[in-house]
Amino acid sequence: MRFCVVGAGFSGAIIARHLSDKGYKVLLLDERKHIAGNCHTERDTSTGIMVHRYGPHIFHTADKRVWDYVQQFGKFRPYINRVKAVSKNCVYTLPVNLLTINQFFKTTFSPKEARLFIEQNANKLIIDPQTFEEQALSMIGSDLYKAFFEGYTKKQWGIDPKNLPSSILKRLPLRFNYDDNYFNHPYQGMPENGYTAIIENILKSKNIEICLQTKFEDIEENFSHIFYTGPIDRYFKFSLGHLGYRTLDFIRIDAEGDYQGTAVINYCDYDIPFTRISEHKHFAPWEADNFKNTVAFKEYSRLAGKEDTPYYPIRLVGEKNYLKIM
Repeated sequence: MRFCVVGAGFSGAIIARHLSDKGYKVLLLDERKHIAGNCHTERDTSTGIMVHRYGPHIFHTADKRVWDYVQQFGKFRPYINRVKAVSKNCVYTLPVNLLTINQFFKTTFSPKEARLFIEQNANKLIIDPQTFEEQALSMIGSDLYKAFFEGYTKKQWGIDPKNLPSSILKRLPLRFNYDDNYFNHPYQGMPENGYTAIIENILKSKNIEICLQTKFEDIEENFSHIFYTGPIDRYFKFSLGHLGYRTLDFIRIDAEGDYQGTAVINYCDYDIPFTRISEHKHFAPWEADNFKNTVAFKEYSRLAGKEDTPYYPIRLVGEKNYLKIM
């Protein structure tokens, strides 16, 4: 039996490795010239910094089995994602926590006082929030919503938050302590030698044949089964049309020393066209001081065209109904 796996990112690589460990032959395809998909990392030629070519990726999971599995293929260093946000020319910490609340409202609330204050400012008339905006107003109130989420969300999704589902915001924590860890998951880290090295080690098997710069549509061989990890509308040859995706444009910034002092800063105001700046040496703090120069990237979000890399599926009600038809 011979299987085909389409896509050499984490999902495709792990599927291929599992099949190969069971003794099956696997053809792994990817139309890019490299493995690791959107998690692809490589050393920048001019600075030596490990760069996340398709934007930052922080590994985090609540599943110990997943954590134990990936660590078989490379060392993960401790890394906590601590995001800063610029709103109206002031810098705050995200997710919204006690420091954010006290900074923004110029208060010195205790956890109990802050919780009561936010509850009083939240919209209690919204019982069952259905949209992103309703979720925000019922959770944190109008002031924090407008400062940190309204403009950023419009830029990121190109859609008014009134038309986005509440689930997008539900995954973000609201804390009444000074914990600025962006994620709640107990297992978090960054691969010491980058994500591409992890994927390379996962794919080290005599039963796996890797074929890069090859489109799935160009393969004529019949397989026992095909595991497809790409965009679902493409799998069906766009017979029902195209699903909506957002893509990203990256504008490189080269500088000496330290450009912004942290890995990620969100720019929340709508009149600033980019969504965030990521400085990549800070994703590897164990080696950040080794580099004289630094490299960062501004991210601009826009609707994906047919030739663009799809990053984020647009989660509108109509898109979900369309997906069900497929």
